[in-house]
Amino acid sequence: MEKVTEIFGSKVFDDRIMKARLSSEVYQSLKKTIDEGTELDLSVANAVADAMKEWAVENGATHFTHWFQPLTGITAEKHDSFISPAPDGRVIMEFSGKELIKGEPDASSFPSGGIRATFEARGYTMWDPTSYAFIKDKSLCIPTAFCSYSGEALDKKTPLLRSMEALNKQALRILKLFGNTDVKRVNTSVGPEQEYFLVDKAMFDKRKDLIYTGRTLFGAKPPKGQEMEDHYFGVINPRVAAFMSELNEELWKLGILAKTEHNEVAPAQHELAPIYATTNIATDHNQLTMEIMQKVALKHGLCCLLHEKPFAYVNGSGKHNNWSMATDTGVNLLSPGETPSENAQFLLFLCAVIKAVDDYQDLLRIAVATASNDHRLGANEAPPAIVSIFLGDELTAILEAIEQDKPYEGTEKTTIKLGVNVLPKFPRDTTDRNRTSPFAFTGNKFEFRMLGSSNSISCANIMLNSAVAESLKIYADRLEGAKDFETTLHEMIKKTIKDHKRVLFNGNGYDESWEREAEKRGLLNYKTTPDCMPHSIDEKNVKMLTSHKVFTETELKSRCEIMLDNYCKTVIIEASTMADMSKREILPAVEAYIGELSEIAKNKVKAFGSANVDYEKSIVEKLSLLCTKMMLKTNELEKELSAIKSIGDIVKESYEIRDKLIPLMGELRKVADEAETMTASKYWPFPTYGDLLFGVK
Repeated sequence: MEKVTEIFGSKVFDDRIMKARLSSEVYQSLKKTIDEGTELDLSVANAVADAMKEWAVENGATHFTHWFQPLTGITAEKHDSFISPAPDGRVIMEFSGKELIKGEPDASSFPSGGIRATFEARGYTMWDPTSYAFIKDKSLCIPTAFCSYSGEALDKKTPLLRSMEALNKQALRILKLFGNTDVKRVNTSVGPEQEYFLVDKAMFDKRKDLIYTGRTLFGAKPPKGQEMEDHYFGVINPRVAAFMSELNEELWKLGILAKTEHNEVAPAQHELAPIYATTNIATDHNQLTMEIMQKVALKHGLCCLLHEKPFAYVNGSGKHNNWSMATDTGVNLLSPGETPSENAQFLLFLCAVIKAVDDYQDLLRIAVATASNDHRLGANEAPPAIVSIFLGDELTAILEAIEQDKPYEGTEKTTIKLGVNVLPKFPRDTTDRNRTSPFAFTGNKFEFRMLGSSNSISCANIMLNSAVAESLKIYADRLEGAKDFETTLHEMIKKTIKDHKRVLFNGNGYDESWEREAEKRGLLNYKTTPDCMPHSIDEKNVKMLTSHKVFTETELKSRCEIMLDNYCKTVIIEASTMADMSKREILPAVEAYIGELSEIAKNKVKAFGSANVDYEKSIVEKLSLLCTKMMLKTNELEKELSAIKSIGDIVKESYEIRDKLIPLMGELRKVADEAETMTASKYWPFPTYGDLLFGVK
């Protein structure tokens, strides 16, 4: 491998390349657009496009594409070559500022929740100059936003950029009140940790459930799972290590700050964590990371599973969203400093987050709601579906002292002594970590742990940015009109603590008693996507999100419909796959084994007269009964699928799926998994859990 410092960013049209290839005037104009949001002049766009094309062609690119993030949850791209005809019959390589700035994909072919009719096809992609262009598969990829002909956002990037601007606007008001007049911008930053599974490609190809749905719909519990706790941080398998090495190299070329890699808790499960970046760039990078993981895995004879729950009985996969706010002068607004109790600015921003999370618990839950993530939340392997905040002992004690108007006495740092002279002594943090908390403060940032592994991080950060912007706006409105700034500030912090302390919880989120305690506190507990998604268009949520111009009411209603439609389609595909596998694979396999056992028993009786065939008889009877049950459950499942198709209302359809279809799927699986434990392995039609989880050698 080449030196990391040499390959890092080699496929990115980044600041270094722009400085080298653009004139000083063009570069300064572009930087002003990126840093301050000023309008981009067409002459500047033409110069940038020409330099971008020359650089891309020199690096092997033949095409360009507007790379965007529609409401499908994955990225989209339409490729055009750089070639244009020349008068002498040859071709020249061209790329204009207009082509850089705007593209026109078919808007009716992407989810729009009714915003676009099938015959209304026009849509636009618009260059996001704050996210660098890059080369992928011989194409220059230009990060863009995507909107309809009438201007509604049809993607996940546009509302994300709007939410970042909303938070920036309100945070600047607060900072100005504290005398920070040199700050021109406040950005949110994110470092998303990405969990995933790796399975052998040959085994993957033998399972229709993995191919069609990304998760196993059948599978008996193997003799060993994660009970021994020997996989977490264990020695990395050489084949997996080779995959990780190539993955890092490809990510580094794209300027993605891949930092940490290790084995996760479940067998065949792993994690990659990057260094934080500005939120919209981190979002682009995470989408690229997931795509490249899957591509690189195939080159190593592996399949990368990004589903939140690809296997029962072992941990699923999440994505921890490490979120913070920082000024363009380099100040982290969530850094407490040496004396957090005396840092009024920090305490106000902290309170803004606490208020935001409590006021908009529903939006944060909605932001991570999918059919696949419903398998994780509350399953004692991921945070519960109840949104709460962990602050740790020190910050909790500081807030209690403020609420009660008592002096904070402080906590002395304890030195950890390990009893071995050669090992260094070091001060213990004043606060432990809490892995059961959905929203945990971790020193100078919040770790939002509820996101699913396959989700775009944009939705969670849109809601988080917007909710915090609303808190800051309320604070700024009060403080700007205050006669006594310090008294008003103190009373406001004190009131926030008193009004919103119900959302603070430092205990074990997995404990059953927490669910009862949370209910007493009035916290929401939306366990499934159909439970929470309709609340996205509750009056208070629409009012807040439209007031900050993050969404229009039309966009919010369309997204609610799209997400419920996605939920329904996902589960219907899973149920249809189960019925297909049951009828065409599992039942014929079990019947074939029953036939063999019956033949063995018959031959034993022929050969030995009154031979003992109790074993064969017992297995045949049990499997025959299971086959009958399996056939009946499959028929019930197909009948319910037909009934769902006739409902016609997406909300009612989601309730029917939640209440009837999913329980039926569980009943069919239970019978099939029992049959698996009794069927000879040579007859079982596809790789088992043991094969998949321990098959990468």
